[in-house]
Amino acid sequence: MTPAAFHAAAIALPGATLSVQWGDSQVYKVGGKMFAVLGGAVGDGGFSFKASEVAFAVLTEAGLARPAPYLARAQWLLIADLAGQDEDEVVGWLVQAHALVAAKLTRRARAELGLA
Repeated sequence: MTPAAFHAAAIALPGATLSVQWGDSQVYKVGGKMFAVLGGAVGDGGFSFKASEVAFAVLTEAGLARPAPYLARAQWLLIADLAGQDEDEVVGWLVQAHALVAAKLTRRARAELGLA
């Protein structure tokens, strides 16, 4: 998957925004809460995302991802090589990450973003 395809998939999710933080990290958020990070602090060519408990366990045990530094306790994963990933699979992870974070927003915030 290319960084451009990652960006297109992440920013297309309902209420998604992009901010550049920590130097040159592309941080994707919904309702002001992060759901994915591309490059920069996670390493050039890498990305990180919020995962469900099951996905976190499966992907780490299979060796496909590793716990993200500083965010592992919140079920975040780090994959060092975006280019080597299947685009459909990454899009699925982004959709799930977005849904997990959006579900934790207040009812009012979800309604304001058109998610309720």
